[in-house]
Amino acid sequence: MRILSKDVPNRVGESITLMGWVHARRDHGKLIFIDLRDRWGIVQVVFSPDNKTILQEADKLRSEWVIQVEGVIQKRPAGMENPELPTGSIELHAEKLEVLSAAEDLPIPLGEEGTDEAALQKRLDWRWIDLRNPKRALIFHVWTAMEQAFREYWTSHDYIEIHSPKFMNAPSESGAELFEVKYFDRKAYLAQSPQFYKQMAMAAGFEKVFEVGPVFRANPSFTSRHDTEFTGYDIEISFIDSHYDVMAEEEKILSYVLEKLKTSFGEEIFRHYERKLTVPLIPFPKVTMQEAKKILAGLGVANEREGDLSPEEERALSEFILKKEGHEFVFVTDYPITVRPFYHMRHPDNKNLTKSFDLLWNGLEVTTGAQREHHYDMLVNQAKEKGLNLEPIKHYLDFFKYGCPPHGGFGHGPSRMLMKIFNINNVREVTYLYRGVNRLEP
Repeated sequence: MRILSKDVPNRVGESITLMGWVHARRDHGKLIFIDLRDRWGIVQVVFSPDNKTILQEADKLRSEWVIQVEGVIQKRPAGMENPELPTGSIELHAEKLEVLSAAEDLPIPLGEEGTDEAALQKRLDWRWIDLRNPKRALIFHVWTAMEQAFREYWTSHDYIEIHSPKFMNAPSESGAELFEVKYFDRKAYLAQSPQFYKQMAMAAGFEKVFEVGPVFRANPSFTSRHDTEFTGYDIEISFIDSHYDVMAEEEKILSYVLEKLKTSFGEEIFRHYERKLTVPLIPFPKVTMQEAKKILAGLGVANEREGDLSPEEERALSEFILKKEGHEFVFVTDYPITVRPFYHMRHPDNKNLTKSFDLLWNGLEVTTGAQREHHYDMLVNQAKEKGLNLEPIKHYLDFFKYGCPPHGGFGHGPSRMLMKIFNINNVREVTYLYRGVNRLEP
């Protein structure tokens, strides 16, 4: 029976079978050492001249060959331990070897860390080889645990999971970033978000819903934080008093998730990326957009867009909050109606402001949310003010004709969250297979 590397330290003295890739090979005198890599780590394998047949077979091994090896787990000799590896105190003394798959010379170095555009593009061309690097594979172990933690929170707090359609007959946000597709004899659009259908669930009486699913944005941007297809985490909750209830819920969710990740992966993240995860204190700092602009003006940061924040402004504001409050997160609230969609609820005392927010984490926007307008007449008026044609969104507007509770929610970007977990500056690095303006393969 195959044993994984993470379970090997508990098998000292036992005869076991390992399977994986030849990560590295070292010849010392008459001994051959192989670092065998599987999905959970690396185990040192020793081939001794005491068994000449297996030593001859091992002599043929090259980097990235896939092998099966059987032998006995033993403690490494005193002074030969590797404290940097969880398996650094043991090794397997090989007794049987089978080559499962030979490999040609690699088109890219497995340990290549180049992040300049040319090196990154080449790594993305050979992504499946690039992901063999344990440092990069760790990202997806963490993503798995992160998504499980989100789901644990939602399901333990009475949320219902939905799966909304990704073909739509009308935009879910605005018409500027739509992928248009041929849908039999008419046009359809790939969903920019599950927004309309989350709100339908509120009208259906579900009260609390979440969705994990693909999002499509025809954004012609080439920045390090934009992509054309990504995974989105979305929630919507009913019977709220304001957008502050939605923010309070997100604070609890993120604290829960980061506590789980710090416990399970904090040491590995620090070892590979020198990033010390911090579980955020509740409540998170909050500033209105107007307050944010005043802070930034005081810092001498240029106001690039009225009522919204540029990437530079987001970074400067986060640095200010971290220095002042000691907190990595900050909510920016109360965006003007000019930069928010028609369905965001407006402030009763200032109709030019919305009950909305963005969440910044160490200088990067990771969440957009709001209280939604749930009154039919108000929605119609706000859509008209935005110059929208009501016919394509008729079915959406119908959700609010027959009784709909006050509600709100947010859309959260897990890939951007991973950028901050690992202190990585490019979304391409934390995406399994990146899709952008110039990339549709592999």
